[in-house]
Amino acid sequence: MRTTRHLTAPLLAAALIASPALGADKPCYRGVNLSGGEYGERDATYGTNYLYPSEATIGYFAKKGMTIIRLPFRWERLQAALGGRFDAEELTRIKETVALIRKHGMAVLLDPHNFGYYDKIQIGTAPATDAAFADFWARLAVEFANEDGVLFGLMNEPHDIKATDWLDAANAAIRSIRAIGARNLILVPGTAWSGAHSWEKDVIGGANGTVMLGVRDPLDFYAYEVHQYLDIDSSGTHPTCEGATAAVEAIAGVTAWLKQNHKRGFLGEFGASADKDCMGGLKEIYATMSGNSDVWLGWSYWAAGEWWPADEPFNVQPHQGPERPQMRLLAESAKADRGACTTVKPAGN
Repeated sequence: MRTTRHLTAPLLAAALIASPALGADKPCYRGVNLSGGEYGERDATYGTNYLYPSEATIGYFAKKGMTIIRLPFRWERLQAALGGRFDAEELTRIKETVALIRKHGMAVLLDPHNFGYYDKIQIGTAPATDAAFADFWARLAVEFANEDGVLFGLMNEPHDIKATDWLDAANAAIRSIRAIGARNLILVPGTAWSGAHSWEKDVIGGANGTVMLGVRDPLDFYAYEVHQYLDIDSSGTHPTCEGATAAVEAIAGVTAWLKQNHKRGFLGEFGASADKDCMGGLKEIYATMSGNSDVWLGWSYWAAGEWWPADEPFNVQPHQGPERPQMRLLAESAKADRGACTTVKPAGN
């Protein structure tokens, strides 16, 4: 599921308190999701059932002004047994891709794209316990600890998990990341697909906007990741944007929530077709985030990647033919928003 209000004057008036700065006067992360590493089953064959982006694709988005790539991968493929060592070949693929993205001057958001599950076992349920999730993150954090330009996204779109249960799992992972000495910026989603449009609604086990205020980070160096699409049900599965106005309002609502609670946010997934209503909604969402960079670290569009078909309405991967209107808008927004965020908290701070 792809799942996020333009900040109106009343909302702005209600959101007077700015959150702690992470080092930028504009949203500094502007990028795309390069999809492919999450494809296929756990035993899929690389290059046949799944792949990571090529340097040509990475270079294209760097030239377009993108500053971050959200990099999806599959947890089970990297860690075939819970509590066990990482698969050496898969870890090498991820590390080589991270190195290519960094070579082209962009940051990387590591994204275990598992929706809150290991295989079909919900996190928090044996054997995919909170401790197993924390073990996974301790192992991954060791590999990228304090590496400039590398951010940790705890999990893609947890769903059907009580907010209170997801909070426990997220805090366990955060503790393990900090325990091994990693000071990287952590992005924390909510449950219910981490939808912006439902952030303050009690969907399952409490509202994210209430429960997830219980995030505990010893370094206080994290932000919340939300997702928002513009179609009628915020799922990102329709080419038209009857939900554009609601999506814009959802982003404004999260903006107000972030300000009121002294927090920072990142829009990890959003997307739409080139339909007129869709493009208008995208522009308003960009404007909201750009105008409220005290709380928004940035965004990453869904999606691109070599195996995305040319006829996929949301796709901005370069193919034969003219550049997608969404890509032109992304590039224009990237030029407008220039800033630099701190990805690794300095030691002693």
